[in-house]
Amino acid sequence: MPLSVYVLGLAVFALGTSEFMLSGLLPPIAEDMDVSIPRAGLLISAFAIGMVVGAPLLAVATLRLPRRTTLVTLITVFGLGQVAGALAPNYAVLFASRIVSALACAGFWAVGAAVAVAMVPVNARARALAIMIGGLSIANVLGVPAGAFLGEHFGWRSAFWAVAVASAVALVGVVTLVPAIPLPEKRPRLAQEARIYRDGQVWLSIALVALAAGGVFCAFSYLAPLLTDVSGLDAGWVPTVLALFGIGALIGTAVGGRIADAHLFGVLLSGTAASTVLLVALALLAQYAVAAAVLSFLLGVSAFYTAPALNARLFNVAGAAPTLAGATTTAAFNLGNTGGPWIGGVVIDAGQGFAATAWAGGAITAAAIGTTAVSLRLHRRTRASRRVAGSSDSAGAGAVNPVRTDA
Repeated sequence: MPLSVYVLGLAVFALGTSEFMLSGLLPPIAEDMDVSIPRAGLLISAFAIGMVVGAPLLAVATLRLPRRTTLVTLITVFGLGQVAGALAPNYAVLFASRIVSALACAGFWAVGAAVAVAMVPVNARARALAIMIGGLSIANVLGVPAGAFLGEHFGWRSAFWAVAVASAVALVGVVTLVPAIPLPEKRPRLAQEARIYRDGQVWLSIALVALAAGGVFCAFSYLAPLLTDVSGLDAGWVPTVLALFGIGALIGTAVGGRIADAHLFGVLLSGTAASTVLLVALALLAQYAVAAAVLSFLLGVSAFYTAPALNARLFNVAGAAPTLAGATTTAAFNLGNTGGPWIGGVVIDAGQGFAATAWAGGAITAAAIGTTAVSLRLHRRTRASRRVAGSSDSAGAGAVNPVRTDA
């Protein structure tokens, strides 16, 4: 595995910390900005919307730019977005800073994922992507709990300053360790690549990724108020539980990345099913602090166990579009990261309580199971059709040769 893949994973740590740390900062942000917790939760959706829009736009806009230069520019803009968030005088400015940061993050993900996949053989794609996703896992283990700790003791703005510093470290790593990646000899033909969107399997894969991510983040985005208001934990315990989720995410990524290449649909089905069961259990047992903590850990395992397979599946079906594949994958994940917190906020505003976000998340991941089953059925049907076509071609060739010999 090239060293540059690990460097990209290190950079993703900074990106992931910023994306997910608000799950532990919503109460202080809501209080400081004088908004409700569901409205503060829209800051998570704002970041995700920026990722959805930014991934394809920046993938196309940076098409002919040197890969390393693009990565350096994007991580720099991302860091400046964190500074703007730390200095934000009101909710509107903070909201805007999240969108700008998300656009840069989306571009980095799209370009970085394409670079990582291009540097390894096809049968190592899931492992390479697992290393990048590992940056998110470590962000959940260290970055998100640290952000919650800083927010609790030094104010939520200190967490944004910390991510800005982490972004600067990542910038140094990209500049010094990521090699210059040559541009393709032939300019990619975007109109031709866009034909992948005529493939039903591509849309099924997009829906699967969005549902799997959305279900988990419907509940995870409001984990801090759930732990304090429903489970009865002191706010000082929130970073610890977030760290448990992150440790689970790290374990899940390592295991899922190892076996997804060989058992892709098995990982998808078992992972989404496990997330569904765990979310239902969290909804039922949220009032018990120990149960909520254990289930948070297990949910981290199941969610990130599935992530490498979700990435690899979309890259496999969108393989004919190397420029758009990474952007499509990033956008799909963040469709879920947009919709999940929004649905959770709707549930809370409806007076159903924080635990109800886990019920809603379980319903979303249950839909992901059904989507996986449909995709698997179509995948098997396509493979069977190709085998039949291949046999027919061989039989046809065998029938022609004797005729020619007799003649």
